[in-house]
Amino acid sequence: MAQTMNMKQWVKDVIADPKKKAVPVLSFPAIQLMDISVKDLISSSELQAKGMKEVADRTPAGASVSLMDLSVEAECFGSNIHISDDEVPTVVGSIISTEEEADAMEVPKIGAGRTQIYIDAIEKAVDLITDRPVFAGVIGPFSLAGRLMDVSEAMIYCYEEPDMVHTVLEKVTEFITEYILAYKKVGAHGVVMAEPLAGLLSPALAEEFSSDYVKKIVDTVQDDNFIVVYHNCGNCTIQMIDSILATGSPVLHFGNAIAMEDMMEKIPQDVIAMGNIDPAGQLKNGTVDSVKASTKEIMEKCCKYPNFVISSGCDIPPLSKWENIDAFFEAVEEFYS
Repeated sequence: MAQTMNMKQWVKDVIADPKKKAVPVLSFPAIQLMDISVKDLISSSELQAKGMKEVADRTPAGASVSLMDLSVEAECFGSNIHISDDEVPTVVGSIISTEEEADAMEVPKIGAGRTQIYIDAIEKAVDLITDRPVFAGVIGPFSLAGRLMDVSEAMIYCYEEPDMVHTVLEKVTEFITEYILAYKKVGAHGVVMAEPLAGLLSPALAEEFSSDYVKKIVDTVQDDNFIVVYHNCGNCTIQMIDSILATGSPVLHFGNAIAMEDMMEKIPQDVIAMGNIDPAGQLKNGTVDSVKASTKEIMEKCCKYPNFVISSGCDIPPLSKWENIDAFFEAVEEFYS
């Protein structure tokens, strides 16, 4: 059985540690280490757990982070998914465009679609990886609602059909909460909740249609041994920071659309903020030298804040070069020595 870990203490220990371990969102590039496809990885709990273990063995990451696959939950609700061999799965089209469809939408059982594979993967991973926290991945409420209603339409619906959006949000929040509790039950130490779509909303709308629902989830699932890491790679996160902080997540993770040093000024000292090397521009398409330079540049600006932890700005793409990923960790080591 997985070891429990006092995650509130873990947060404090990370902040207190003068030499912090990087915590990138690093899982899909495991396909290269195992010589398999993305399709193989998302279809097998065995391969997912093995992939997480291979990444943990290869890197000194401060936590093991599962797949950031934002199609899993939408698929359970009936969305069509596009799956390929070397790209992260995506949701195609929408399934909700009227109040009637929102009312009629049923909340799927946990275990539907691929959720059981992902839960089983974490159960296996926590047995394999015992030297650091293991985080499962889930989508955030507005980001899931947006995929069910169509991402571009979802913004408009917030103004024109707010009741419909809230109906969808209540249902997806119920589902996400149960899904997280299933992860908690099999021994995960927390979840990384990806809520990028909220980053496109105005601060007032972000509070109403995202943060209030995230807070509901956090209040239900979080305790001493289990935390929610909030991820948002939108470009309005600095303007939304008050409602993001109000969610109660003790760890916040930001994308490279913002200047991390501007964000750090707004983060309370007891909350960890992680970010934000460009995953596509640098880790996938950069060079060893450019990755090292950009990693050190962000660390030079942000490491004066004890609650800053270097990370990727978002999920590292499956075909990112491992020499670049290794260079990222080397740069962190060089910075601290």
